[in-house]
This record gives sequence, structure tokens and C-alpha cells, in this order.
Amino acid sequence: MSEFLDLEVQDGIRMPWNVIPGTKQETVNCVIPVSAIYTPLKSIPDIPVLPYAPLRCRMCRSILNPFSIVDYVAKIWVCPFCFQRNQFPQHYSSISENNLPAELFPQYTTVEYISSTETGPIVPPVFIFVVDTCMIEEEIGYLKSALAQAVELLPDNSLVGFITFGTYVQVHELGFGLLPKSYVFKGTKEVTKEQILEQMCFFAGKKMPTTGVIAGTRDGLSSESISRFLLPASECEFVLNSVIEEIQKDPWPVPADQRASRCTGAALSVAANLLGVCVPGSGARIMAFVGGPSTEGPGSIVSKSLSEPIRSHKDLDKDSAPLYDKAVKFYDQIAKQLVHQGHVLDLFACAVDQVGVAEMKVAIEKTGGIVVLAESFGHSVFKDSLLRIFQSTDDNLGLSFNGILEINCSKDVKVQGIIGPCSSLEKKSPLSSDTVIGQGNTSAWKMCGLDRKTSLCLVYDIAKKDGPDSIGQSTSNQFYFQFLTYYQHNEGQMRLRSTTISRRWVSGDNNELVAGFDQEAAAAVMARLVSFKMETEVDFDPVRWLDRALIRICSKFGDYQKETPSSFSLSPRLSIFPQFIFNLRRSQFVQVFNNSPDETAYFRMMLDRENVANAVVMIQPSLISYSFQSGPEPVLLDATAIASDKILLLDSYFTVVIFHGVTIAQWRNAGYQDQEGHEVFAQLLKAPHEEANLIIKERFPVPRLVVCDQYGSQARFLLAKLNPSVTYNSDNPSPGGDVIFTDDVSFLVFMDHLQRLAVQ
Repeated sequence: MSEFLDLEVQDGIRMPWNVIPGTKQETVNCVIPVSAIYTPLKSIPDIPVLPYAPLRCRMCRSILNPFSIVDYVAKIWVCPFCFQRNQFPQHYSSISENNLPAELFPQYTTVEYISSTETGPIVPPVFIFVVDTCMIEEEIGYLKSALAQAVELLPDNSLVGFITFGTYVQVHELGFGLLPKSYVFKGTKEVTKEQILEQMCFFAGKKMPTTGVIAGTRDGLSSESISRFLLPASECEFVLNSVIEEIQKDPWPVPADQRASRCTGAALSVAANLLGVCVPGSGARIMAFVGGPSTEGPGSIVSKSLSEPIRSHKDLDKDSAPLYDKAVKFYDQIAKQLVHQGHVLDLFACAVDQVGVAEMKVAIEKTGGIVVLAESFGHSVFKDSLLRIFQSTDDNLGLSFNGILEINCSKDVKVQGIIGPCSSLEKKSPLSSDTVIGQGNTSAWKMCGLDRKTSLCLVYDIAKKDGPDSIGQSTSNQFYFQFLTYYQHNEGQMRLRSTTISRRWVSGDNNELVAGFDQEAAAAVMARLVSFKMETEVDFDPVRWLDRALIRICSKFGDYQKETPSSFSLSPRLSIFPQFIFNLRRSQFVQVFNNSPDETAYFRMMLDRENVANAVVMIQPSLISYSFQSGPEPVLLDATAIASDKILLLDSYFTVVIFHGVTIAQWRNAGYQDQEGHEVFAQLLKAPHEEANLIIKERFPVPRLVVCDQYGSQARFLLAKLNPSVTYNSDNPSPGGDVIFTDDVSFLVFMDHLQRLAVQ
């Protein structure tokens, strides 16, 4: 495992197959596609930042890299992707074997370019807050204090806008400091750009141009008219704080049997158009704070009558959610508009009920937005996550804007698409495969918002054929991949990050393939694939699909004698993979029972933007046991881990659970930890909390902390994740342990069946 982690530290890439199946047929037989999970902006220690423009191949536009073949005498380099010979320009004339530019150093497979001629002026980031006012006073109070804290942390040069909405949408004119002034739009219908320009007096006293798209200062909008609504944070702090202070509950009366009329869709449409008019193409984020379901105007998800429940998974399966498709279509339009403008939609949804994350998913995902789901605006999950976005600590998010990812690969490799937070630029090229997965049909993608954690899953297709046709194909046994990310750095300047990697391919050698198999990356790819298929394919059976894939892998790579299950064994490189698949089958990505469509959408969005290590924790939570006998030690995710004299710490990514065995809980309630002579016990109680705080500190969004006792009601957060090796049917449960009330199969039974089917 460690060598895969070293490769990730160097380049931010993990691949399931680090030795690649060399032909089309081989890849099909290997079940898990040739793919890569790439984190474009991963913090890489000592990454060289080069102050000049990159050198591109004149044929395929790939960038000079350590795998290029260089002729120092003739001053020529050969591109590893298309074998084109390129002349070095004049300023590389002093190049020699002992005098290399950084991009040719073998250890610098990832470099950044920052060239003032190409990057243009430094642009300030733009934040527009869109705030829901249809909530109880208490929630509004929590939200106001969180917003006030966030506003203080905004970068001084950033531009800020403020919109509130309830029954109507109000755009606050922050540039008018004498008294609060806002423009009001009706919440029942969509607002167009033309209406915004006209009704918000952008061309006051001037004639509005009749043709062309009007956008930004270059099309005749004066910067004065823009700065009425978008002001530098340092200039409008006072006005902004007083607007936040004066946020009131939506004044329109709500009958007892009805929901508040909340026009979320109209408000987001106003925000998107306002940004499109004022700052198109410049990095901007719409940050929406929503406290309930949208019931009014475009994008509404439920009627106002409380007698009608909000759609559930069952309703979506049976097509009995009348507003769902219409809302998704509306948000898809908003997604297209935002991607075109280069802007991001972030959502902070804090309500006990659903707010419509499932419908908004398309807009958040295509623009690379952040989503935080909590029960209340007073909850630490929301408050700490919001502050983490703006805090400038060492492990900050490093929010970047307006990224474009381009890829190059050897000519026998095609790309099917990307599963993750990006949008296809429809730039079809010889690299695009005919089969499409996720955002495909292209070799370039737009990433309106990205940060240090954003990870994309690229799925490849090997086009190399076996047999007599293969004579004209390349003779080297290396495939090359290059990833170019052009983005607006969080300091404002444009940068280009280039990562080039090479992987060996083999034909017909299973042992070689297994030696390069990364089971964690494979589990993360399978999880993204199964989530994607569940959303896009009708009548798809995820459990059956995963089972069949696992059986095929085991029968291809396992060691066994035919028809004898007891002889079956897997190489250490593959041995944990069945366990990952077992937990993935039971995870919230596959089992939607007991989760609302909003929660499922949220979990899947998080899975699709996180790196391999985090995805593995989501699929198979980690469990640490604390006891008097030994220090903290990792234990199997199994019901047998529970004991009355142990404390367990479960990290399932979204929640962190500290679980006290029943004896420990009784001692704690008796107050032993405060008495002299019981310092060891006090330390035992403290240790899991310290570890939990470390996890919470470096994770985004901040996970929910659950502290519970054995047999307590919240123990369900732990029990739901454990392998049910001891159920109510078991003969002799261990004393002091726990019994899990389920009819799910245990991992042992699962492995028995797997071995039986794999050896057939």
C-alpha cells in the first residue's frame, strides 16, 4: 500500500491498476475500469512554481515533461504522447544534461507555471450571500451570528453582495449607505437578465444597447452601477453588518396548516443573473443559506399544504413526485448558466426537514460547489464549516476559481468521462471514447470552483487491440497521462498546474496486474460508479451489480482448484477488497432505506469530490478501541468489538461516534474520574475525545460528534455500521457484548458464498 501513497503525495493521483491491462479485451476482463482519482490542487510539498510560460508540443499541445526525450545537441525534444519532434525556443539554448530546466527534473512530475503575460491582472473573488428568512426567530438568530462572523473573515479585496428571500426576493443595495435600500422581485416567476438590467437601473440616464449580450464593464456597464450591489468587503463592512443585524422573519402570514412560501429558485436565479450582468468570467460564489423546502415559483419541490408530504425515495421510484422533474430541469438551466459565467453555487441547508438538495444537486455538482447539511443553523456542523471556508490556517481549503482541466494520454488510451464536480466543455477530440461515463465526450472540463480537497475520478478506455492489427501500434510498454489544470489561485492570479505520469502496461500476465492493484482506489472507483449508475440507469440493481463484479474479479485473480471452495485464497494485494465491497453494499450510497433523497444526494456529492483515503472511510468506517489493558488500537468493524469495559471511537466520515461500554458509563456516572487515584480512568475517558477533535479539526464539512453509551438510544449510530456477526439468532453471544437486531448476512456468510461462486 505504501508505494501507492508515496505516488499520491508526489502527484495527487491514485489508480486501481498501476500496471495497466494492455488490450481492450483484457480491460473488460479486469472488471474495474482503468481509472484515476486525481486531486488537481493537492498541497504538494516543495512543488516548483515556475515564473515563465510552459513549452507546448506543436502537434498535441501537451507540455514539456520529464518523460520527453531530449536531444541536447540538436536542441530538440520529442513529445511522449504523439512522438512529434519539437525545436527548443531561443531562451532554452543553454540547456544541457547538467543544466536542466525544472520541468525536466525526473522528480518534478508535477509543476506549476505562473506567467504574468498569460495570467492577466489579479482579480478579486466575489461572494454573494443568498439568505432565507422563512424561519423561526431562533434559527434566524443563529444564522445572523454565523454570518456576522463569516463577514469579518472575508478577504479585504473580495467583492460582496447580499440577497434575502422569503415570499419575495430582496437585493440589497450595499453601496447606498444613508439608509437600507433594496430592490424587490416577485418570487413566483423567473427573472431574466434584461429585467435585472432594467429594474435595477443599470442604465439609469443612458440608453440601453439593443443588441448583444450585456455583461460586465466591457459592455458599457459603469463600474459605479456595479458597485451599488457588489462592494469590496473592506468598504461595506458597516452597511453589511447593519443589513445582517436587521434581517427579520419573513413578514407574510403563514396559515397553521401551510408551509411558509419560500422562493429559493427565484432567489438563486436573481443571484445568477446579477453575477452574469456584473462579473461574468470572474471567480464568484453564490452562497445560499436555506432553512426549509422551496414552495413558491420555479424550482419548488412541494406544495404549501402541510397535508402533502415532501417526496421520498419511494415517490421518486414510482414517479409520484410531480414537481421533481420540473425542479431538476430548472436547476439544470441554472447550472448551464453558472458554468458559462464561471460561477459557483454553494449550499448550506440547515433544517429538520428536506430543503431540496436532491433537485439542486446538478447545479452544485456541475459548478464544483460546497454543500453542508445540518439540522439547525445553531449546529456546530454548520457554524464550524462556514468559518473553515474563510479561515486562513495551514490546512485551509484554498478556495480557487474558474478552473479548466485538460488531459492528454498515449494514443491507445481514450477517456470515457469524469465522475465528480465538473462540467464537460464538449471539446471532442481523438482522445474521447465513444462510451460515455459521467461528464464525457470531451478532453477538457470546466471546474468553476475547486479547492485543495476536490478530487475527480477519470475513467479510461484502452483502445489497443490484440492480434495482427497491433503491428502499427507503439512498441514501448509505457502509457503516459498528462493533466493540465488552469485556475484562478486563491491569491487572485491565474496559474497552470501540470502533472505527468507514466504507467507500464502488460498483456496476459495476471500476477503483474495484481502486483500493481490498489484496493483502496478500486473501492473508491467502484463506489462512484455504483452511485452514478443508481442515478442514471432505470431499474438498476446495485447489490447484484457489485456482487457480480466481485465474483468475476475473484475468479480471475484468486488462487483455487476448480469446484473446491476451501482451496480459495486471494493475494494480500486483493485480500481486503471483498470487505470493502461488503461494506459498500451496506453503506448509505447503496441502501437508501432510512435516508431522505436530500441525504442520499448529499452523501453522493461528498463521495464524488473526496480523495481515496476519505472515500474509504465513508465506505468502511474506522474503529478504534480504548481500554485499560492496552493503548488505542484499531479493531475490526464487527459486533464482537463491543465490550462493557471498552470505549470505541467510530469514524464514518459524516459522524464521529464515541461509544462507552456499559461498565465504563456506570463508573463515569458515579464520578470516579474526578476522584483521587482514578487518574488512569480520567485519562481513558479523555483520550477518545482528543482523537475525535483531531479528526474534526482537519475535516470539511465538519462531522457530527455523537457521544453515547451502550444500550442508549444513540448507540444506533455505531450498531448500524458494524458487521452483524452476533445477531438475535446467534447461539452464544459474548457476555458484556451487544446483539444486533438484523437479518442482514454477516461478512463470514458473505465470504462463504463468494468462495463458492468464484471457484465454479
